[in-house]
Amino acid sequence: MRVVLDTNIIVSGYLGGTVEGIIVAWKSSEFTLIVTEVIIDEYLSVLKRPKFKIEQVEIENFSALLIDKAEFVIPLEYIKTISNDDSDNKFLDAAVAGQANIIVSGDQHLLELKSFRNIEILNAKEFLEKLKRKN
Repeated sequence: MRVVLDTNIIVSGYLGGTVEGIIVAWKSSEFTLIVTEVIIDEYLSVLKRPKFKIEQVEIENFSALLIDKAEFVIPLEYIKTISNDDSDNKFLDAAVAGQANIIVSGDQHLLELKSFRNIEILNAKEFLEKLKRKN
């Protein structure tokens, strides 16, 4: 399974709770995380926000994990499907470039699409259920 994770999923996963299961599944190689340079930059800048109180060592470990386990892609196409929040389009760019099966997001603009070019767009709960069924 090839998956793009929205930044809100990464942050929620690092803050704990049920969404943490997505991070655990990725670390266990249950799916391949597809990323672009722009997405990585956003992941790291958001995780570093003081309000989240995520230790620097955790951020450094996450960075190393990305280098080791994520698949970096370079978009050949820049999609303009979401006009309400253009910054959400980067996840569609990555999914298309990386031939992803799924985008996982908590963002309403993405979730409203339900799918894009045969790529499912799921919330965290739906994705965790899909992982459970797969195992």
